[in-house]
Amino acid sequence: MARSGLGQDPGSTAAVAVIKRALELESESRYPQALVCYQEGIDLLLQILKGTKDETKKCNLRKRISEYMDRAENIKKYLDQEKEAGKYHKQIKIEENATGFSYESLFQEYLNEAVTEVWIEDPYIRYTHQLYNFLRFCEMLVKGPCKVKTIHLLTSLEEGGGKEQQSSGLKEIKESLRSHGVLLELEYSSSIHDREIRFNNGWIIKIGRGLDYFQKPQIQVTFLPRILMPANYNRGRIPPEEENRLAFQIHVVMDPVFHSQVLVNIIGNRL
Repeated sequence: MARSGLGQDPGSTAAVAVIKRALELESESRYPQALVCYQEGIDLLLQILKGTKDETKKCNLRKRISEYMDRAENIKKYLDQEKEAGKYHKQIKIEENATGFSYESLFQEYLNEAVTEVWIEDPYIRYTHQLYNFLRFCEMLVKGPCKVKTIHLLTSLEEGGGKEQQSSGLKEIKESLRSHGVLLELEYSSSIHDREIRFNNGWIIKIGRGLDYFQKPQIQVTFLPRILMPANYNRGRIPPEEENRLAFQIHVVMDPVFHSQVLVNIIGNRL
């Protein structure tokens, strides 16, 4: 692929690496992971195409993109058939330091307009970065396409110095969700260990690390992203001219980069 018109700039190198990984995963029949890599690689190639002026290179790039789009579409059709059969069980193995596995990429295909209620069991929604992870998950639900009305969170109660932080953070998220017509129901348990997410359209997702599979961010997050931010939320904490820059900075730091190998099990149990 590097000989087909792609240069050695960082964008081209990244595209080559991601597509190469997609081909390897497909050859190993690891189709869900391959699909994610194809989608990411195609996006990178499209960006390169936009900046390419040489017509020969453009032609080669279009052929490559078309080939990978066909491969991705065939994989997607196969996975859709498995889901419709009602016996779907997919396991995604995310390697250490892998990227491209955001909440959207893991959950979006299981969210449709039938989803109105979500249950999250995760013992570690306590510290700032964990609260922010939970917030980003809620943000994804609010954006749709599902019509979520109720989110149930079962977690453990922080007993140390972070108790107030956990309580105030969850309260703030609850108030923000309420402004979007979504009820957050909180429940605490000292014996919870398993991590599980359930949608009321029948899908169950089990993640080894729960929502906390990103590396800990290098900055402290003290405000909500715009999608869930009430109009009067800022209240002078952040100058308006800085707000967008800081929000972007947070999303950059929180990009998917994983602690260690993570297993994600998705069970098809359509209602």
